[in-house]
Amino acid sequence: MRRREVIALFGGAAASSLQRPLAARAQLSAMPVIGFLNLASHEQDQGRAHAFGQGLGEAGYFEGKNALIEYRWADGQHERLQALANDLVKRKVSVIAAGSDSAALAAKSATETIPIVFSGGNDPVKLGLVAGLNRPGANVTGVVNLNVELDPKRLELLHGLIPEAKVIALLVNPTNPSAETISRVLQAAAQNLGLESRIMHASAERDFDMVFASLQSVRAGALIIGADAFFSTQSEQLAALTVRHGMPAVSSAREFAAAGGLMSYGTDVRDQYRLVGGYVGRILKGETPNDLPVQQATKLELVINLKTAKALGLTIPQSLLLRADEVIQ
Repeated sequence: MRRREVIALFGGAAASSLQRPLAARAQLSAMPVIGFLNLASHEQDQGRAHAFGQGLGEAGYFEGKNALIEYRWADGQHERLQALANDLVKRKVSVIAAGSDSAALAAKSATETIPIVFSGGNDPVKLGLVAGLNRPGANVTGVVNLNVELDPKRLELLHGLIPEAKVIALLVNPTNPSAETISRVLQAAAQNLGLESRIMHASAERDFDMVFASLQSVRAGALIIGADAFFSTQSEQLAALTVRHGMPAVSSAREFAAAGGLMSYGTDVRDQYRLVGGYVGRILKGETPNDLPVQQATKLELVINLKTAKALGLTIPQSLLLRADEVIQ
C-alpha cells in the first residue's frame, strides 16, 4: 500500500529486507509495528502522516530505527476500511492509529485487544468508541477536534462576508454518525442569523455534481461544507466545483482553501495527528488506553484564499485578514 514511499518520506530504510544482514533483519523483526489506518489516500494525507511521525518522534520512536509502520489507505472509500482494519489485526500490529471516526469504528470492530488511538471529529462516547472521556476503558482512546462544534462559527464568518446571501446551503454527509446533529445545529445557527437554510446530501464523489447543479434552484448564495472526514478527502474537487459555480464556500479543512476554495476554519488537523502519534508512543512504552484520557485538539487555523475572493468579487475586511493564520494570494 505504497508503504515504502511513506517510509522514504520519513527517512526510513531504503534497502529491502533481503539486502539486510541477518542481524539487522532480526532487529527489525523485534521492533514494534504500528498500524496506520486512514480514510484518505496516500497522496492526500502525506502532511498528516508526517505530523503523526513527528508525534511518535517526540515520544522517542522513529520509523525504521526503533519502530515500523504498516500503512493502510482507503482512498476515500468507507467500505474498504473494515477489510483494511482486519488485515492489520491479522498482522498482529502492536497498536492501531485510526485517522477518522469511521476508521476507529472499523478498527474497534476488528479487535478488542490491540490498542487503538483515533483522530476523531465526533463525540466518541456517543459513537460507542469509549466508555468515558477521562477513563476510556477497553482498548480505545484518542484525540477529538472541534470541527463539528465550529460549524456555526463558519456560518457566521461566511455571512459576514456575504450579508446579501439570504439562503445558505449546508452540505452534509448522511452516513456521518453525527449527520442529524450537524444538520440541526447548522439550521438553528442559520435561523438565529435570520437566514434560510437548505440541506444538501452527499456521501460519495458521484453526488457532488448533482448537489452543485441544485444550488441555483434552491437560490443558495453561499455554501457551508459540514465537518466530515470524507469531505476533507475530497477538498480538491469541492474547491474546484465552488470556483466553477461561483459559489462562496467555507470548509473545516485547510486543504479546501489551499486548493482554491474561499475559506477554511477549523482544527489544525496536523497538530491533532501529532497528538495521536504521541499517544501511540506512550502506549508502546507500556501505558494502556484506559490510562490516557481522550484529548481535545484545540489549535485552530483560519485560511483565506484572497485570489478566490477577488475572482468571486468579494472584499475581505482587513480585520479578518489580520485574524487569518494564512492568506493565500
